[in-house]
Amino acid sequence: MSFIPALARGAAGTAGAAALAALMLATPAAAETTVRMSYNGPPEVEKNAVHRFATNFQTLVELRTNGEIKVELYPNSQLGKEAARMEQVMTGPMVNVASLAGMQSVFPEIFAANAPFLFESYEAAHQFYEDSDFWDEATAAFKEETGAYLLEAVEEGGFLAFTNDERPIQGPADFEGLKFRAMDESQVALYEAFGASGTPVPWTEVYTALKTGVADGQMNPPMYIIIGSLYEVQDYLTLANIQYSMQFLVVNGDWLDGLPEDQRAAVVRAAHDANVINRIWVEAEVQKRINYLVENGMEPYTPTAEEMAAFRAQGQSAYNAWLAERIDQAWIDLATASAEAANAAHSAR
Repeated sequence: MSFIPALARGAAGTAGAAALAALMLATPAAAETTVRMSYNGPPEVEKNAVHRFATNFQTLVELRTNGEIKVELYPNSQLGKEAARMEQVMTGPMVNVASLAGMQSVFPEIFAANAPFLFESYEAAHQFYEDSDFWDEATAAFKEETGAYLLEAVEEGGFLAFTNDERPIQGPADFEGLKFRAMDESQVALYEAFGASGTPVPWTEVYTALKTGVADGQMNPPMYIIIGSLYEVQDYLTLANIQYSMQFLVVNGDWLDGLPEDQRAAVVRAAHDANVINRIWVEAEVQKRINYLVENGMEPYTPTAEEMAAFRAQGQSAYNAWLAERIDQAWIDLATASAEAANAAHSAR
């Protein structure tokens, strides 16, 4: 028997029921809060994995908080470039998906996790960015230094591959004398370690640089090679699993800490679940994207174990030497040890 019908017996009961009903109607619903979420790339779920992640995160947050938290999406860097958005997420209610360029000025230690040829599989990379000593230390240090939470490493396109229009690249020696587009100084250091030169070129100018010979090659995951139509100006594709392609979900600390415990847990869980969903989609699409590139004229090559070992020995040491001039060596050592543990855990399965 419900509470209100029981009270409704007799005049007194009727009055009591009416009073209770009035009280229930007068009680306001839980207050809604809206948070902005900014990231790079177009609002296209089939092309931009970060946008796909953002839409899934938005849906999960709103479902799991019964609509009490609304997430507004701002793709295409509408709220500013990387540095501006990082400043915003550290100073006010906001969610931001930052690339390494965005993390560079506030937490350069994250570059220790971007050493070339660090991971042997997707599973190893997942473990590293979820349950490793490096990730535990990095997320704690990031919160202490910025006041914001580093929640997820969002998979955005699989592993990076080398492309060029001069000759097949099967080992480090094949780079000799070539010119490569670099995204940042770390990539310049990598190319120089292989005997090539690196020239920083903004993404918006990469196609033209490759077409006009400013650069002979570049590195990106297959998704970005397609988005940029780079297959039109590149002949050779080396599937060397160079670096794990990810961006970083950053959430304002005061905003997240100020939420009720159940809502805070819902946001954190939504971030992880949206990332897991994203990984499944990204990794399922990688071979399709490689097939597309081959169908459009690119010649693929997968290095042997021996060739990969040569890439790793030469490239990783040069990258880490460059990085050791910029961050504490302890971060590099921790990232290396954590990656080795993750690789060993999954190679044995």
